[in-house]
Amino acid sequence: MARTIGIDLGTTNSVMATIEGGEPVVIPNAEGERLTPSVVAVTGNGERLVGRFARRQAITNPENTVFSVKRFMGRKFSDPDVQRDKELVPYQMKAAANGDVQVKIGDRWYSPQEVSAMILQKLKADAEAYLGDKVDKAVITVPAYFDNAQRDATKDAGRIAGLDVQRIINEPTASALAYGLEKKGDEKVAVYDLGGGTYDISILDLSEGVFQVLSTNGDTHLGGDDFDQIIIDFLADEFKKQEGI
Repeated sequence: MARTIGIDLGTTNSVMATIEGGEPVVIPNAEGERLTPSVVAVTGNGERLVGRFARRQAITNPENTVFSVKRFMGRKFSDPDVQRDKELVPYQMKAAANGDVQVKIGDRWYSPQEVSAMILQKLKADAEAYLGDKVDKAVITVPAYFDNAQRDATKDAGRIAGLDVQRIINEPTASALAYGLEKKGDEKVAVYDLGGGTYDISILDLSEGVFQVLSTNGDTHLGGDDFDQIIIDFLADEFKKQEGI
């Protein structure tokens, strides 16, 4: 029997889950971990790695290790945010013929959707191995402030990975749905998601298991990656001051 899974395709890590006995259950990957790093790499001998083993390549093989590609989904290469972010990653980027972003892994150029599809393919395969069933459908979450182009790009990534994407759901809304599975009363709920690359918050009204989104906001450059970069810049500046460089 074919199964449907939920996927949080994150900037830094991705997670997959299903419903077992009416309860949401996080599915471990092939390495037995609940989090799968959203990283794709190609080794010197041409082997493609995804997840934890790809992340290990970031130190010894940084130019062929792609991470944080979610920030480039559905964006044009000329976008000021893309121009800023491309200076912070070790891999090569360029404009595709249609103006979209392309990244280089090994000797090939890929769209962010294709890189994301590689991550989704691993999640799909690991879920099938764990569940013992074919997985052909998925619900994928995105930041609440993603525009239509970014949502379409996420759906395209799922299609490339061999998944029929049933719905694209805002990340805070998905969290609130899980929270409200067993709730019977009326509540107003604030859900915030501070991730590796993004931050968003939504205010939702819960009434008998039905949610209405009252308000949502977010920041595409407020996350762990940004905190790391601020620390790096601070340490670099302090080093320059001390050494007179």
